[in-house]
Amino acid sequence: MSIVSEPIAPPAGLRREKFTRFINRSSGVLAVFGLGFLTPLMKMAAGENAGEQLRALKFALVIPLAGILAFLAVWAMLAPKVQTSLGAIPGPAAVAEQAGVLFSDHVAERQKAREFYARQEARNAQLVADGKADQVKQRAYTGKPTYIDQIFTSLVTVGLGFLVATLIAVPVGIACGLSQTFSGAINPLIQLFKPVSPLAWLPIVTMVVAAVYTNPADWLPKSLVISAITVTLGSVWPTIINTALRVASIDKALVNVGKVLQLSTPTTIRKLVLPSALPLIFTGLRLSLGVGWMVLIAAEMLAQNPGLGKFVWDEFQNGSSTSLARIMVAVFTIGLIGFFLDRVMFALQSAFTYSDKR
Repeated sequence: MSIVSEPIAPPAGLRREKFTRFINRSSGVLAVFGLGFLTPLMKMAAGENAGEQLRALKFALVIPLAGILAFLAVWAMLAPKVQTSLGAIPGPAAVAEQAGVLFSDHVAERQKAREFYARQEARNAQLVADGKADQVKQRAYTGKPTYIDQIFTSLVTVGLGFLVATLIAVPVGIACGLSQTFSGAINPLIQLFKPVSPLAWLPIVTMVVAAVYTNPADWLPKSLVISAITVTLGSVWPTIINTALRVASIDKALVNVGKVLQLSTPTTIRKLVLPSALPLIFTGLRLSLGVGWMVLIAAEMLAQNPGLGKFVWDEFQNGSSTSLARIMVAVFTIGLIGFFLDRVMFALQSAFTYSDKR
């Protein structure tokens, strides 16, 4: 006679304790991505005080949703009363409809591209079979960029400009914070150029790029370079200022420790300066990315870079009955992407620093 032992389930209290620890660990991650309202729901599922969690849920979800719904209601009520040269201001339903149309256009354009390449492949295969391999040609599909394509173009452009700005701003900010001589030399230039709108630089940037970048690559057109440099000129200053401010305020005892240990300057920066300055550096980076994203849309309008800015300008020039609705789709897209970019930067800040700032 054999005795089979049944697995012993952990006590309910232990399971609840593990679930609570999981909630506490995940609450910070959820807050980073704007999903903090899920924390009270999980805590209620774990059996915590329902009244307290409902109060937290009210401020995290119910009140924001009420504000959004009130905005949509006022928008839907007032929009038909405002008449423009293109007709009444579109309401939420018309904007949502055009968002669906733009996505459908993207799907249809991608289908056309697939059919084009399928026909090209079949034609080339037939030429090879007929012994005419020398006539085989590979052509790229030249259809118009869709709305989704323009979104990705804008993201690539702002990413390139922000990367260049970061590579310039962080070293300059560190140098300003560590050296009073360098700070005294560079500070007048910062104060002079910081208030200048990046769009004021656009004509100069356009002429310089046209003169220097004479053989543009297919993957890096002139319009993208012009827009990216304009983003750089707009987004470099917050990171420089925040980095310099934090590095200059580092505890002098840390710097003296580096001197006593005879650490080289690169080692001192890597081991002592950066760990202390990272929270404010990331704050500057978040501000810089937000400024760069705002500058980008106007720069794309003027430089005709095929991104969201050009989409807005083209719809404005088009003047059709759906143009206003499509422009408003772009406005909401720009806002949502700006929020997403800020959350990504905050997630990186939370991963690399101990800062709790939102």
